Amino acid sequence: MSPFQRHIDACNNLPSPAGLVPFRIAEAQVGWLSAELAQALTFFPRESHFDAAGVAMAGRLRGPGARSEALATVAASLAGRGFFRLRGERFDIRAAAEGPVLAALDRGALPAFGVISQGVHVNGLVRRPEGLHLWIGWRAKDKAVAPGQLDNLVAGGIPAGLSAEETLVKEAGEEASLPPELALRARRTGRVSYVMATERGMRRDVLHCFDLDLPEDVTPRPGDDEVERFELWPAQRVLETVRDTGRVKFNVNLVLIDLFLREGLIDPASEEGRRLRAGLEQGP
Repeated sequence: MSPFQRHIDACNNLPSPAGLVPFRIAEAQVGWLSAELAQALTFFPRESHFDAAGVAMAGRLRGPGARSEALATVAASLAGRGFFRLRGERFDIRAAAEGPVLAALDRGALPAFGVISQGVHVNGLVRRPEGLHLWIGWRAKDKAVAPGQLDNLVAGGIPAGLSAEETLVKEAGEEASLPPELALRARRTGRVSYVMATERGMRRDVLHCFDLDLPEDVTPRPGDDEVERFELWPAQRVLETVRDTGRVKFNVNLVLIDLFLREGLIDPASEEGRRLRAGLEQGP
């Protein structure tokens, strides 16, 4: 097995949704619930409807705004009972990544409800005569997720109401102190996706990938407490770190494998390359 495959497998550790309860909004399935969470929703008869197909939001909630407020009430109660921790930031709920917005839900509740979460990841590239280099971020040691591990130049979830590009500009300024006019030069290169079981539920993540070529005289600087520092590494060193260690944040490995395939650092036409490419597209 390819040494890179273990990262893909780690992010796709849920072979089927067996035992989970479908969750619907306006007849569209948007998520999956544990039996325990589905049972907890029986205490919200004005917000939830139960039938043979699973759990749905009540039909009286006819628009995204009304559904969002109802979900906020439910989420606050469930958080108080220990199902998840609220993050104070809403994400859009869609049945498909490119579909219409049906409601919004606090980011901390997304895995428990098994709904799609979307984010942006930006590879910071410097092309030198001796080869490709990448800007690597060191995550703060007090981060709740992957503390002290390696990250992309810029990454962040897409909040409700924002596009991937708008999120990119926001995160580039906050995390790496990059001005909007520079961040907007980033090129959309595709996406990776995965379905991952966690202690809080199911992560159904779609990561929109961008490449940003940075001039030699631009040095990213941490603009908030998300990243401790940035370092410029030869791409081969990054590849070896992904291949041989567990130092890179779990889903950033997938974004970097995508980059290695596109840049030919892993032969995309080889059997290994074809298998890895298929593995990067297992989510919603």
